[in-house]
Amino acid sequence: MRKNCISINLRKNEIIIKIAEDAEQREIIYDLRKKLPELKKLYKDEKTPIKVTGKVMKNKEIDEIQNLIKGQIDVEIDFDMPKTLGLSGIKKAFDREIATSETKFHKGSLRSGQRLETEGSIVVIGDVNSGAEVVASDNIIVLGNLRGLAHAGAKGNKQAIIAAGLLDTVQIRISNIVREIDRDEEPMHKQAYVYVHDNKIIIE
Repeated sequence: MRKNCISINLRKNEIIIKIAEDAEQREIIYDLRKKLPELKKLYKDEKTPIKVTGKVMKNKEIDEIQNLIKGQIDVEIDFDMPKTLGLSGIKKAFDREIATSETKFHKGSLRSGQRLETEGSIVVIGDVNSGAEVVASDNIIVLGNLRGLAHAGAKGNKQAIIAAGLLDTVQIRISNIVREIDRDEEPMHKQAYVYVHDNKIIIE
């Protein structure tokens, strides 16, 4: 087992934990356990947030690392996954020359059990939480986290797209095409861009 697959750097307003891209999870956990006392020493006074970067990880790996650190230190941990789509993601959507349609804007997050259905396209300025559903006859853009169900092109439009700041859902639909996502096996998709190619749903 190799040592030092993790490096810890103290910045002015955050602590960066960088994980080697080719490190295995057991190596990461082993190394992190050894480095936790050193990390804890940095937390005598203030709660500097931690940012974990480097390796793209699966949900269960992220949970394991988060639980390990939070078990020792009460601190905010960010896995370098932007909560918002950002202009680059939106620009990418328009670079594909997507047909524009009447667009509605929904301000605020959708909670479990809520369903939002619209003709045309919808932009959700917030999160779509697990158990919530968004249905649009054209495009769906979620500026925050998409954890619920999204069905774009609901009336048969296969040119429709779905874009999300963070895609963390188990199923997406465009037109009559469905893609199931195994959240344990697939890495989280940040600034995700979803479209149909050759009758298959592609996530970029």
